[in-house]
This record gives sequence, structure tokens and C-alpha cells, in this order.
Amino acid sequence: MSTKRLAVVTAMVVLAIGGVALAQPPTGIVRPTSERDTRLRELGSQLYSGNCSSCHGIAGRGVYPPHLQKGAGGIKGEGPSLRGVGAQAVDFYLRTGFMPLGNADEQPYRRRVLFSDHEIRAMTAYVASLSPGPPIPRPQPGRGNVAEGQQLFTEHCAGCHQIVAEGGYVPDARVPLIKQDSSTEIAEAVRIGPYVMPKFSEKAISPKELDSIVAYVNAQKKPDDRGGWGIGHIGPVPEGLVAWFIAATALVALCMMLGKRLSRS
Repeated sequence: MSTKRLAVVTAMVVLAIGGVALAQPPTGIVRPTSERDTRLRELGSQLYSGNCSSCHGIAGRGVYPPHLQKGAGGIKGEGPSLRGVGAQAVDFYLRTGFMPLGNADEQPYRRRVLFSDHEIRAMTAYVASLSPGPPIPRPQPGRGNVAEGQQLFTEHCAGCHQIVAEGGYVPDARVPLIKQDSSTEIAEAVRIGPYVMPKFSEKAISPKELDSIVAYVNAQKKPDDRGGWGIGHIGPVPEGLVAWFIAATALVALCMMLGKRLSRS
């Protein structure tokens, strides 16, 4: 192929790629131009349409069957219906950065929050207006009992989150550190059960017991390390390994010292 033909083919390929790129809608968060002048629920409707409807469908109806419909940017629609989830779930998923997801197949996890507080309240109000659902919980950890909260946390939560609420490991899922969560976010997670976490009704964990759980988790944010070195509060298993490592090192040093003394005698 001559140099002239090669240049023409290259130019055509570049133009074709550029045309496809320009044909795609912009990525990232879509915002209306006049947020301040828009009523809260109407603003929430606009934000939902631009950022959530590709996966969760028009008016929160969900997208079924999955993968057969594509929204903005070629996103595969696979979101469940949001009707009936109320303000509780929407507030949690947006304030923790669990949503929006770049890919419907990825696991949600805490990351940088992409919406302002006003925008979150607007979308929460809009989704809550679609169908009756649970409101945002208002825990009162001051009324809770830390000792009772420890017992309840050990029974229901420590198997995944560790007794010190530092997160842990389960097959094919992240178990997040929850010390950074606010009291409201902790209560929301207990009630909705995000991702693989089980949800607990008021029958399983009463509001009073939930106050105690929140009080216990809040107490772990600044623990009183009366026993000595906290080692970052990473949990009993890693702490035990560190203790064994220190003990083994001391034992080897003792054996070497005794060996030198015996060799001299």
C-alpha cells in the first residue's frame, strides 16, 4: 500500500472513531442548569432521569429482563424497581456513594459521593413519592446501652464485620469498615440489608435494640485501649498473629543466647 493510500485509510479510521465517540452521550453526573430555581421533587425527577433511569427504569419501575435494554452510554439496564423502597434505601445508597454504579454487574461499595446534600434530598423525595415506603430512620444512640449493643452486634454482625466493626472477608463480597458511617447510615443498613447483607425488621431488631447497636458502633470509633497497643484495631486474628510473631522472635533470641552461653562453658 502506498504512503498516500495509507494516510487516507488512517484518516478515515480516525474520523470513524471520532464520530462514534461524539455520538455517545456524555458520561458522568448529569445535572439540570437551574437547580436553585427548581422545586425539590421536580429537581429529583430530573436528576433521576439523567442518572438513574438507565438501570432503574422510567419512574422507578426497574428494567426487565436484564441486559436486553441499554440506556445512556450503552449502559446495560439491570436495575430493580425502586417503587416501595421509600426514602430509607435511596438516602443510604446515595450518601455512602454505593450508587450510582458505572456497571450494573459490579458490587457496590463506599466511595466518593457524587451528589450534593441538596441533590440527595431531592432524589430521595422523588423516589419516596413514587410509592409508599419506609422513611429515613432516626436512631437515638444516646438512649441505647453500649453493653447491650455489643451483645447484639456480636450476635448479628460480628461474623462479617468483626467484633470491632473493622470489616472482614466473606466469599465474593466486600465487608466494609462501618466506623465511618453516621448513626443514620448504620440504622439504614440494618433495615435495608445492602448487597449480600441480611436485612433486619423491627421484629428481629427492635428500635431500642437498634439504638444500642448504633451506640456500640459509635463507641468503637474512638476505643479506649486500656489493654495496651491497639495495632490499628484490625481484629483478634491479625492481633494474635502479631503476638505469635513477637513471641517467636523472643523465643529464638532466647535460644540463641542460651546456645552461646552453653558453648562457652
